[in-house]
Amino acid sequence: MSLFNPYILLGIVLTVLSAFGGGYWKGSNDKEAQQQIEIAAANDKARQTEQNMGVVAQTYAQTLRKTQDVAKAKEIQLRTAVAIGERRLFIPVQAKCPVPTSNNSTPTAGDSTETRAELNRKVADDLIAIAAEGDAAIRKLNACIDTYEKMRSMK
Repeated sequence: MSLFNPYILLGIVLTVLSAFGGGYWKGSNDKEAQQQIEIAAANDKARQTEQNMGVVAQTYAQTLRKTQDVAKAKEIQLRTAVAIGERRLFIPVQAKCPVPTSNNSTPTAGDSTETRAELNRKVADDLIAIAAEGDAAIRKLNACIDTYEKMRSMK
């Protein structure tokens, strides 16, 4: 039996190829198993981060609700005070014919040369409603920004 026998050479080549093929198959299986483990760990971490973000969002939502409730109570109190006449709202107006208060050009400490007009109660209530709506939108926006910044820093 010679080493150059084609059957022996074929056997050696097949053995070497089988060894390489088996090693490649085992390695790819091991790599796939390792990837599955890493994916599962990343999914667990993502789920935990998602739960933490949910807690943060819920906390900010509760804080916003409390702030909105306090602001609503103040708005109702102000509207009630304006409705019963306890508080009055004024706006400055330009007088067509200003009346000098004294002969000298400098007003004294107690003089008020500003001309004002009182708003009727309906207009005052509407003005309070507009301001309250704007304030509520600002509070919501600030809560949204705070929530976003907190969640962005959690990643």
